[in-house]
Amino acid sequence: MTTTDTTEYVVDGLTVPLRLLIGDEWTAGADGDTVPVVNPSDGSTLASIADATPADGTRAVDAAAAALPGWAATPPRERAEILRRCFESMTEQGEQLARLISLENGKALPDARGEVAYAAEFFRWYSEEAVRVIGEISTSPSGANRIIAQHQPIGVCALITPWNFPAAMATRKLAPALAAGCTTVLKPATLTPLTALAIARIMTEAGVPAGVVNVVTTSRTGAVMDVVLADPRVRKLSFTGSTEVGRHLLKRAADNVLSCSMELGGNAPFLVFDDADLDKAVDGAMVAKMRNGGQACTAANRLYVQRGIHDRFARRLTERMAELRLGPGHEPGVDVGPLVDEASVRKVDELVRDAVGRGATVEVGGAGVDGPGFFYPPTVVTGVPADARMVTEEIFGPVASLIPFDTEDEVIAAANATEFGLAAYVFTEDLARGLRVAERIESGMIAVNRGLVSDPAAPFGGVKHSGLGREGAHEGMLEFTETKYLAVDW
Repeated sequence: MTTTDTTEYVVDGLTVPLRLLIGDEWTAGADGDTVPVVNPSDGSTLASIADATPADGTRAVDAAAAALPGWAATPPRERAEILRRCFESMTEQGEQLARLISLENGKALPDARGEVAYAAEFFRWYSEEAVRVIGEISTSPSGANRIIAQHQPIGVCALITPWNFPAAMATRKLAPALAAGCTTVLKPATLTPLTALAIARIMTEAGVPAGVVNVVTTSRTGAVMDVVLADPRVRKLSFTGSTEVGRHLLKRAADNVLSCSMELGGNAPFLVFDDADLDKAVDGAMVAKMRNGGQACTAANRLYVQRGIHDRFARRLTERMAELRLGPGHEPGVDVGPLVDEASVRKVDELVRDAVGRGATVEVGGAGVDGPGFFYPPTVVTGVPADARMVTEEIFGPVASLIPFDTEDEVIAAANATEFGLAAYVFTEDLARGLRVAERIESGMIAVNRGLVSDPAAPFGGVKHSGLGREGAHEGMLEFTETKYLAVDW
């Protein structure tokens, strides 16, 4: 059951505020404007949220700056216990959160449940890391003094999250920032803001003090974030999104010399060698390609399959993709939900048409779906030439593009022939080859014989134009600290 009024949206008993969170107040924007949130399964409006102005951005920074001294001085164990309560509360409300994600994002419920569990785990992981911001003491080489290195909270942090994982991308930033002792201004994606607002409410109810987490939802992202990033009290920017937007934000952040963590676009190669276990490789491809319907920066974008196994792999993958049920993500039994909006459908369709026009063959799918909602069917395209757009651009949809190869050197060169370097996948039963190939691929994360690379306990991030810094693991918390050096005589 879902209900809504002007201030709250309720999903199966889960209450979602529809206003900005600034300090201790859920408030309308300065001019009272709202922006609709659309259900991608049918195009209907789920609710309307407050539309923040630049003045609201400044108010959020005011609240975060006022809360910073107290939160930074809060004992690490106390911060840890609050984060642990966030994990427990989020887990208890997991089914309602999954349904909310499915309604506003479109992903199928099994995917949404997986995201909630993954997102909650960041709270648990960083509840354990909060007490481990450990410095070092050493003797200077001359023996004249001691060197003390401390990790201190970096300060007020601006966090910008995308629409494709509205829960996990929020907690992956909020949890380490709070564990380190920082305060935050979170700007969730306008397409999927409800999940972030629900998580913020969970956090306040778990004991996060007023002003430590502030949430500004807005359709005027550029204007609002320009004001936030220009504020000298803000010392950190953490962004997940496209490389194009990331480049713009880096330029804005340069004016105040902000520390930046940027998780940007991907173009993940998926390499299958002749000696791979076929069942394992196909299972891995289904996960790496179809998680969130292919709308993931880590999604397998280019599937390079060695010629000796190519045709068998293509048949098996086509059979598996044809079995998937397409429909509204929140309905039981659906495997693949809609894409997030009409523009996404158009782009995916353009990429498929471009590949076919260059000689590729559609084995299954390959055409839009009539009726309401933003649907595109699971699709397999074989014989994709190197000059096809889907080889160089993120597909961000349920389309698997297969490309045959002959030699190890050939496929490594192809895998690295991109400006991106976020994730990659390698399938082979030869461990030496797997490690050798993984070392040569220019990517921040490599999955060997598995289709899932994300883990809260592992450092997540890319190289080249796929980003800066790391999220997750201990490194993810250190991104929200400054190292202070003390030279001490004693």
